[in-house]
Order: sequence, then C-alpha cells, then structure tokens
Amino acid sequence: MITQNTISKVFETARVEEVIGDFVQLKKAGSNFKGLSPFSDERSPSFMVSPVKQIWKDFSSGKGGNAVTFLMEHEHFTYPEAIKYLAKKYNIEIEETEQSDEQREQANARESLYLVNAYANEYFQKTLHKTDPGKAIGYSYFKERGFNEDTIKKFNLGYSLDEWQAFTDDALGNGYQLEFLEKTGLTIVKEDKRFDRFKGRVMFPIHSMSGRILGFGGRILSNDKKAAKYLNSPESQVYHKSKILYGIYFAKQSIAKEDNCYLVEGYTDVIQFYQKGIKNVVASSGTALTPEQIRLVNRLTNNITVLFDGDAAGIRASIRGIDLILEQGMNVKVCTFPEGDDPDSFAKNNTLEELTLYLDTNAKDFIQYKASLLVKEANNDPIKKAETIREIVNSIAKIPDHIKKEIYIQECSKIMDISEDVLFSTLAQIDKKTFQEANKTYKQEQKAFDVIRQKEQPQKKIDIQYELERKIIEILLLYGNTSEEFEDLVLKENETTGDLELEPVIHKSRVFEKIYLDLQDDEMQFSNMSFKKLYYTLIDNLHQSEEFSTRSFINNLEQDLASEVTSILMDDEKYNLHDWERKNIITKDKNNTIAQLVTQTILSLRCYLIDQKVQEYQNESIVEGANTTSILEDVKDYVGLKMLLSRKLGKVVS
Repeated sequence: MITQNTISKVFETARVEEVIGDFVQLKKAGSNFKGLSPFSDERSPSFMVSPVKQIWKDFSSGKGGNAVTFLMEHEHFTYPEAIKYLAKKYNIEIEETEQSDEQREQANARESLYLVNAYANEYFQKTLHKTDPGKAIGYSYFKERGFNEDTIKKFNLGYSLDEWQAFTDDALGNGYQLEFLEKTGLTIVKEDKRFDRFKGRVMFPIHSMSGRILGFGGRILSNDKKAAKYLNSPESQVYHKSKILYGIYFAKQSIAKEDNCYLVEGYTDVIQFYQKGIKNVVASSGTALTPEQIRLVNRLTNNITVLFDGDAAGIRASIRGIDLILEQGMNVKVCTFPEGDDPDSFAKNNTLEELTLYLDTNAKDFIQYKASLLVKEANNDPIKKAETIREIVNSIAKIPDHIKKEIYIQECSKIMDISEDVLFSTLAQIDKKTFQEANKTYKQEQKAFDVIRQKEQPQKKIDIQYELERKIIEILLLYGNTSEEFEDLVLKENETTGDLELEPVIHKSRVFEKIYLDLQDDEMQFSNMSFKKLYYTLIDNLHQSEEFSTRSFINNLEQDLASEVTSILMDDEKYNLHDWERKNIITKDKNNTIAQLVTQTILSLRCYLIDQKVQEYQNESIVEGANTTSILEDVKDYVGLKMLLSRKLGKVVS
C-alpha cells in the first residue's frame, strides 16, 4: 500500500497540463488549454484542461477529473498505478507498506496480464545480459544491427532462450498463473503440453503511451524457413495491435515538440532512427495502418511523414493505406530511400546531419508524390492515365478541408496535364456518390433507430431544483471564501397600513456564510444526495480554512464526487473552445456580479420551493374532509411571500 505522505506529495507536485500533454497535443485557449478528445473520434477540439483549477473535462464523452483520474480513464490504471506513474514522472520516492496475500489476490484479471508482461520483460532482458546464450546470440545480433548498450536498455530489448519451456517454467516457479501466461500469449497450451511462444527469438517489448508493456514482437534468428521471421503477441485484453504504434511511448514528447511524426514499418527502423537522434518516429509493426493508430498520432500532431523502403513494389502496396490519413484531415508527406536502402540501413550508414538533410530534401507532399509515381506507371497509355487520374482524385476526395481539395486539384492538373474543370467534375461525381452512399447508410440506421425511439420514454422536463442546487455548489467552489456586500430585503410591517414591506439592509460577509445562513433560516434541504454530501463537505472545509483550494478539495474526494465537482467547475470553460473573444463576442464575467449571483440563486430556489409547497396544499384541498379554509389561508400567505420574493428577484436581475 502506498503511504498517504507519498500520495500527498504526488498531488502537490503533479501538473495536470504536463501529465495530459504527454498524451494529447494541447494548445493555449485563454487561461486554459484545449485539444482533441483522446476518448472519442473528433476533428474539432472538445477537450479542455485548466491549469488554474488543475482539472480537465472532455465535453464529447462527459469524462473529467484530475491528473490521476485521467491516467485511470486513458491508460486504465488502477489508483495505485496512477500514483506510481506520477511519482516516477516527478522523481518522488514511493513509500509503501507491505501488501497482504489477500490484497495481492484481489488484483483483477486485467492487472494480472500487465503483471505477467512486466515480469516477462524483465526475464527477457535478464536472459539477454546475464546468460551465455543471451550474450552469444541475442546480444551479438543487436550489436550487429548497430545498437549500442544505451539503446538496448532504453527499448528494453531482450532474448528468449531456444528452449521449449524455459520462460514458462521460470514464470510458474515465481508464482505466475498459467491462465494469464496463456492469455497474454507468452505461453501456448495444447492439451497437456505447454511451450514458449517466443522460443529462440530476440524480443522487442511493445509499450503503451504511458510505458506499460502490452505485448511483444519476437524475431527468429535461426534459418528455419517454416517459422515466421517476426512473431507478435496475439490479441488480448491489454494488447490490440490495431490501436497501438511501436515506439509511441518514446516518441510522444518529440512528436508534439517537432509537430511532425515519422511513420516507418519495423521495430529496428524506429530504434535506429532514435539512436541516431531522430526521436519523433513510430512503426505500424508490419500491420496495415488503422484509423485508431492514425488518431493516436493526431492527438500529438497534425503532420505525418511516411517513410518507404526503396522497393517500388512495396511502395505501391503501402501507398493505398495512406488515404486513411487524409480522411483524418492530417497533412501527409512521403519520403522514399534509395533502392536497396530502408530507414534502418540508411540511418545506420549516415550521420544525423546527412539523415536530416535527406528527409528535409526528399519528403514530398503525398498527393504530389502519388501523382508523380502514377504518371510514371501510366507510361503514356491513355487507359492507364485515365485510371491514374481517377485514383488521384479519389485520394483528394478523402480530404475534409475544401480549400486543400481545390489546391490539390490545381496541382494535379499541372502534373497530369489535364484541365481543372475535368478534375473538378470528377471530384464532384465522387463526392456525390460518397454522399449518396452515406445518406443511404444514414437512412437505414435511422429506420432502426426510429423503431428503438418509439419504445423510449418521452424526454423528462428540466429538474429546476437539481439545477439550482448544482449552481449553489458551483458558487461555493468558485467564490466560497470571497467577501461581498449583500443587500438583504428584510420583511417589516408598515406602522400606518399594517402591510408587510421589504426594507433594504446592507451587510458584508463571505459567500459561504451567506449561503449557509440563508439555507438555515429557511430550513432548506438538498434533494440530490451527491450535492447534499458536497455541500456539507464544502461548508466544513471553508469554515476550517481561509486558504480553500479546489485542487486539494478534489484530490481528497471520493471518485464519483470528484467527477461531479470537475463537471461543475469545467462547465463554463467549454465556451472557451469556441474562442468567442476572437469573434468579438465578449462573455460576462461572473466575478463582477458574485453578490447578485448568490442572491438570485437563493431567491430562485426559495420561489421554486414555495411553488412546490403551494402545489402540496392544492393537492390536500382535493382530499375529502380537508380543512379548506385553513389551507386557503396558508396558500394565500405563501403566494404573498412569493410575490415579495419575486419583487426582490426582479431588483437583483436589473
């Protein structure tokens, strides 16, 4: 168990914008930061981070919280793992009390898979560095590839002995269960036999964005033609190859800093580039590029440069998948290496300056590159040229930005020596067909949705009391300790007429004291249990300390209450997403009207509760045998009170 002292240090030190900045490209938006949601597929930013409040909110998914909750949501960390991750990031020493056997057994299945992978990672590294076969075979291979000692350790490279059960027996002997060894794919179980999946291979661990081991890639070193050259971990609860890029953990900060990502094919391409000094590089690990992988990069940068081997056939096969990148609205460049070279060999045989110069000089815009490549292939054949033009326009049609589309059409016209009108006409046909297909799919989905919708209950009305109680919590969080001058209108009897009148009285007090006393006077209770709990916790905190901090308040709340508080605090921030000031639309600053806001909210709640009370009396009057005279008098009093409050509310609003 992690001690409270360590947890406190982590919360005091961790900066939410720095933690999230490792996973999402954040851009300044006033006093906040905004970026693309890491939880949903979107092209317009709806993800907001507040450095002042040390919280975040994702308006597309509704999720929110502090640095710890982000790691728990995004990386599926447990609470202790999130604390340990932050402690490591900020060089905080972790103090722990020993876990009991019972606590260890309570680790869920998902965590067990991570634990098994972490153990395997250590085992393969130890085998590489500490055993004779590891040194002679595995280590020699890496050195032959040109990897130095620091690089080998940095990427956690390892070796799996060329024995059927060496790893499995070792893991079982150290208390790891066969069930999880099999689920990660590290051990293959057939009937009563079990053996190591990566027998006799050098090992490349595959890290998540936060550095956890998700799976492995293994390269065989023998000349066994029946065995696959590269072998990856199978799909599991923690490893989905279509959703991860090799090297993203090591590259993420450099990608955001350089505002560009180099995409290669293999593990050694990534490692060789990184060792040479180009760190913003990731690999698709031999799989076809997927939308999930592209979105992973898109959170960090809008620019991607795809690096191809010099093999022409390989280029033609790979280039088809790049339309997916264009669909995501990203800027794509392509760079090919001289024939016979790949990113690994070219980086190995050239200096950093030579490599950087080559990339800068030879990286071409994707559409221009594709057009040039296909023009060569067409070789003046009219039929092939027509097919080539349609293929290029098909790629242009994938781009969501209309201005970019037009510019590319103009470029394509020059390269292909064909009129822009023909190309625009072709583009319109493709767009029309795409629209018709999308519309057809939409209508089919709508039919299915209408069937479901007919069964649904009608929409509920707005819960006024819920909204007003939520507003009170928001005011306490934002302005609880602020001192304001409040105008109270006290009910007094006119000595001449005998009528009740409102007389203004000015007094100064802190916001939380004003709210507390007003609610106490009217004996008003919160109907929402979460708000009720938050209200009394807030009042208690504000009473005890004049230095109230929303950050420390959130950090000490239960997870569900912390999430509720984050949503309340970040609601106003969503307007910053639209950048109203740049459009000359100036929003009203609540800080200028705190006293009005408090008074208006309390009065609105009073008026609402009076309406509820009047409704109760009206229902009672229907009951047979009820004292209608007494009920009518009570109703008259409440209606009179509401009229007085409404007059006061009107004055506040004006």
